[in-house]
Amino acid sequence: MSLILHIDTSTTSCSVALSNKGSLLHSIAYDNGYSHAENLHPFIKRLLEESKLETKDLAAVAISKGPGSYTGLRIGVSAAKGLSFALKIPLIGIDTLQTMAVAAKELNPQASYYCAMIDARRMEVYTNVYDIQLQAQTQTSALILSDLSIKQFEKYSSICFFGNGYNKAHAILSTIQSAVFINNIVPEAKYMIGLAYEKFLNQDFENLIYFEPFYLKDFLILKKTS
Repeated sequence: MSLILHIDTSTTSCSVALSNKGSLLHSIAYDNGYSHAENLHPFIKRLLEESKLETKDLAAVAISKGPGSYTGLRIGVSAAKGLSFALKIPLIGIDTLQTMAVAAKELNPQASYYCAMIDARRMEVYTNVYDIQLQAQTQTSALILSDLSIKQFEKYSSICFFGNGYNKAHAILSTIQSAVFINNIVPEAKYMIGLAYEKFLNQDFENLIYFEPFYLKDFLILKKTS
């Protein structure tokens, strides 16, 4: 078997999935705010038990590496690295925005381009654009949404916007004639499967010692003002 455990904790949703040779066996997803520290390891245990498998059966661990929530990413990556190290199996890093593009393409295969947006606070989003082969068309960025900044998307025909970041810019993005929108797409472990299996076959693995989440922005601690 080529059994891979997939983990995503990049946003408020905590999800895990098991696949074999690129096919989904079982998945668990729960979105109840940032409760990853409490839920992740019980979810992994439950996932394996319900699949009648054990950690020793795993061939690799795939982790959604970001961008996304600083704390969520740290929890997921720490768990994935710990399992990979203990089991002596490869670690596979998957771009979070690309995972969302997989989900969007399943829901709207007619689009030519897919633009994932994750809320990065205020009027800022983590974003990137993918073509129908799910290849990135730009560099992942933390974009400040404005009438000027969204003009970069006008060059894409039939572009689909999705993710919890586009909601706050819906009015601006609606001015793009070719734009379509998909609601309720969040990063989820089961959408990592195809991307992770391709990397597994190509032995495209992360360096377990040096691998860190892709935060994109520095973590800031904001002080309350009286």
